[in-house]
Amino acid sequence: MLKFLFKGIIRDRARSLLPVIVVSIGVFVVVLMDGLLTGMMGNLIHITANFQTGHVKIMTRAYAADEDQKPNDLALLDVEEMIDLLKGDFPDVDWAPRIMFGGLLDIPDAYGETKAQGPVMGQSFDLLSLTSREIERIGLRKALISGDIIRQPGEVMVSVDFADKYNVTPGNTVTFFGSTMYGSMSFANYTVAGILRFGTTMLDRGAIILDISDARMLLDMEDAASEIFGFLPAELYDRELAETIKISFNAQHVDDDDEYAPAMLQLADQPMMREMLAYMNSISGVVAALLVFALSIVLWNAGILGGIRRYNEFGIRLALGEDKRHIYGTLLTESLLIGFIGSVIGTVLGVALCHYLSVYGLDYSQVMENISMMMDPILRAKITPRTYYIGFIPGIVSMLIGAALAGRAVFKRKTAMLFKELD
Repeated sequence: MLKFLFKGIIRDRARSLLPVIVVSIGVFVVVLMDGLLTGMMGNLIHITANFQTGHVKIMTRAYAADEDQKPNDLALLDVEEMIDLLKGDFPDVDWAPRIMFGGLLDIPDAYGETKAQGPVMGQSFDLLSLTSREIERIGLRKALISGDIIRQPGEVMVSVDFADKYNVTPGNTVTFFGSTMYGSMSFANYTVAGILRFGTTMLDRGAIILDISDARMLLDMEDAASEIFGFLPAELYDRELAETIKISFNAQHVDDDDEYAPAMLQLADQPMMREMLAYMNSISGVVAALLVFALSIVLWNAGILGGIRRYNEFGIRLALGEDKRHIYGTLLTESLLIGFIGSVIGTVLGVALCHYLSVYGLDYSQVMENISMMMDPILRAKITPRTYYIGFIPGIVSMLIGAALAGRAVFKRKTAMLFKELD
């Protein structure tokens, strides 16, 4: 029977071409939207983890209570010893100490006098260690637009908006003014190594980057760090694995009442991240449901038109003794075949475009100019196992619903009228 119905679909294009096209377009949209939304969520997680949260993050309990203020007076101590212990307990996780701080950057004129001053947010990373992955992780080489990355102590990198505003160029000497971990005033001269553009307002507006060894000297934070970031294997966030690591680490310090005891959070525990992840995960389901509804209406209308054209066919089949339920069943089976064919075509096209966008991306930096969210301005689609099957749900279901609604015309045929119609 399936072979017979399949031949009918292939040979009678007037009956099947429009539904196949409609299903293919709908499935293509679903697959593309799923790839883009998954890529957007992955982009958000990737950028947020690399710059703000890590996949897991260790702070003192007191620091965590006022994390938004970045209170370095509550920072972690004996960091090297702690990292050695972490590597023993969680060898597959890459641990990276970081220091965040704020202050003023002074730009002198040709005579060494202050030409301009501007507030900056400083971030320090382990950039000079041979085993560190921080340069690749935060994309320094990709973000560099002039000069060079940090090669030696005493160098800083400046964000592009700050550099344009105060006319800072590579090779300039600048002076940072701030306060140490213990509250005393600190200042130091640095050479500008390069200018950075990350494409994100939050980073480009007024950020400086330096090596963590310089930050420790500047802020009197020897063997200390604001936070220790942990990155899971292959730099991929696994919520369940991160939760397991967090629970295991915190269990080691559950009996410690010291406010300076270390505490671990995972990415989903950060402010708004849990809600954001749940929201992004639900969007694809909502999109699929809306498309099922829309496609069902379209295919219902297409089914009605096809049913009108096949009205005599239903009558002849009934006159030959075929049961109404059997005719209705064959219509539903036929709709499943059409839905499957359209879903295959739409999925192939959608996956192909998703692959293209995963490689080349879509630049929407102009839209992001006034948005302070940590997001890469190049939107890339991401292909996951779900991408290959999510389109079949609306494709097959919508065709089945449309055929089921339109096929009610079979039961409205009156056998008593058949011979009159055939005459």
